[in-house]
Amino acid sequence: MSVHRNGLSRRGLLKAAGISAAMASLPKWFVEETLDAAEPKPPTTANDKPNVALIGCGGRGRADAKEALKFCNIVAVCDVNDPHAQGAAMQFYGAKPYKDFRKVLERDDIPIIINATPDHWHTLVNLAALKAEKDVYSEKPLTLTIDEGKRVVEAVKKSQRILQTGTQQRSDPRFRLAVDLIRNNRIGKLSEVIVTLPAGAKGGPFKSLPVPSGLDWDFWLGQAPKSDYLVERADFRFRYWYDYSAGTMTDWGAHHNDIVQWALGMDDSGPVAIEGKPTSERTPGGYTAYSEYQIDYTYANGVMSHVVTTLDDSLTGAQVHKGPGTHEHGIKFVGADGWIWVTRGKFESSRPEIMHEPLADDAVRSDSSSDHKANFFDCVRTRRQPICTAEIGHRSASVCHLGAISTRLGRRLEWDPQKEQFINDSEADKWIAREQRAPWSYEMI
Repeated sequence: MSVHRNGLSRRGLLKAAGISAAMASLPKWFVEETLDAAEPKPPTTANDKPNVALIGCGGRGRADAKEALKFCNIVAVCDVNDPHAQGAAMQFYGAKPYKDFRKVLERDDIPIIINATPDHWHTLVNLAALKAEKDVYSEKPLTLTIDEGKRVVEAVKKSQRILQTGTQQRSDPRFRLAVDLIRNNRIGKLSEVIVTLPAGAKGGPFKSLPVPSGLDWDFWLGQAPKSDYLVERADFRFRYWYDYSAGTMTDWGAHHNDIVQWALGMDDSGPVAIEGKPTSERTPGGYTAYSEYQIDYTYANGVMSHVVTTLDDSLTGAQVHKGPGTHEHGIKFVGADGWIWVTRGKFESSRPEIMHEPLADDAVRSDSSSDHKANFFDCVRTRRQPICTAEIGHRSASVCHLGAISTRLGRRLEWDPQKEQFINDSEADKWIAREQRAPWSYEMI
């Protein structure tokens, strides 16, 4: 049994630190570095925990709040759908239910919010919370548009509040290991990345129904265009409508493209060219986001990133391989000396030996986090920056928005990541922001 330099066995360290068993499959040197940088333990009593409000009480929101419970007290829950708010109030006993998030933000005893609303509400809630001097844990994608992201980044700078974007793969050790190995050339010079995403939903047309009792449908629609109530719009399937999201591109794509940006050292930048195309047709009267697509991104350093919903053997031979990881979503990094495949629960390489040699003391190392919620609450306490800041969340979401814009326009686009605008393309520039339906606009905050 291996022994760490402080005398405890590796197994004992894992148990003592509360690190998941998944870490046991990773290289010894990497585990030890992770343990050395582990976040502080959560508070031991309720009196030591800050009060938190959950805004958006669907399944993801309740999961976020449940994960946060060991670090905080959930004292308020808010949803425009009364049954959702009441259900969350029962789950988090003692939490007061609300329908209007602005009433929650008036409470001086709540310094933190968890924002798990549908995508088209993220920005207005985040901006209002920052204006009210609250720290924010915001679900991904951080924004509905690129313009929204620029506004959120500026609001964080102005308010000096902490905002953590909920792309929790930043706190998954497998992804961080892949990033550090790539940035230290363990597979040679990086040439290509293949991001495989799940296909989205197909279907329609759908039947309009009466608005269910307890749901404020106009409030739920918010800035999006007026629409009849459809079950397929109001539940988790909202993400398959461009009015509120951009399909799996901004759902899973927000996670995986975030890791690509991280590995490329592009957390404050992005691609310089984008070419997207749908690979299946939409059903007339059905979901408006394309369910299958291929998007090719070019970065200034020459790396190509290909986002696909199905593995296409027409891609270059360097991209396609018949080894592990070709039939599930995840990220494959291809370098001159081999490849790395990483997804949740899996890390594989054409050269497994590259994992086991420790990085040099002066090697490039990424910020370390093994628990996304722990990282957020520690940063709230210390006022240091979290593992996935507003700027990072904005840039990762922008990659997804750029892909969706190119796919909808059906042509190649040139992008200036510093100015955050398209190059000599006024038609594409119109997609950087969207018209907001009154009164659900920036003016409401």
